[in-house]
Amino acid sequence: MTCLRLAAVLAAATALAGCSQDLSRTFGFTHDAPDEFTVTTRAPLSMPPSYTLRPPRPGAPRPQEVSERQKAEQALVPEQALGAQSAPSAPSPGQEALLSQAGPAAPKDIRAEVDQEAAADAPGQSFTDKLLFWRTPPQPGIVVDPTKEAQRLRQNAALGRSVEDGDTPIIQPKQKGLLEGLF
Repeated sequence: MTCLRLAAVLAAATALAGCSQDLSRTFGFTHDAPDEFTVTTRAPLSMPPSYTLRPPRPGAPRPQEVSERQKAEQALVPEQALGAQSAPSAPSPGQEALLSQAGPAAPKDIRAEVDQEAAADAPGQSFTDKLLFWRTPPQPGIVVDPTKEAQRLRQNAALGRSVEDGDTPIIQPKQKGLLEGLF
């Protein structure tokens, strides 16, 4: 009789072991930890100070939540987070030692000097480059039509819209013919 009970218990254990992961999760045999990259915190709900507030727009950012960038700024440099300008303090002895080891300060026109030296060191065009790439390349970027853009910005300001509303007018480049500009 005990042998029959033992066989029934073993058969039941084998049947349960072959079940899906849902059953093992139900009995607590497996544990799923939350994904640390998807866990976010939300600001607590609170009663508005006035009931005459406009209802929120769907999809609009929540005003009481701090952006990820601001959270990072607060964590890295708390005294300068959110653009708070603190009074410049005297450098610490460690900072002074680091500055003294760095050497003298760079001259004011260092950027122009480096650009001038880089232009002098740039290699010239070889004969092959002149032969193959004889046409000057077009200027990079898109040219914005200044008069139409100014008009669009004025209209947005008059209507109380954001600066980003509307399409930015651009100057379309002239289409060249098949043999135009060949020589």
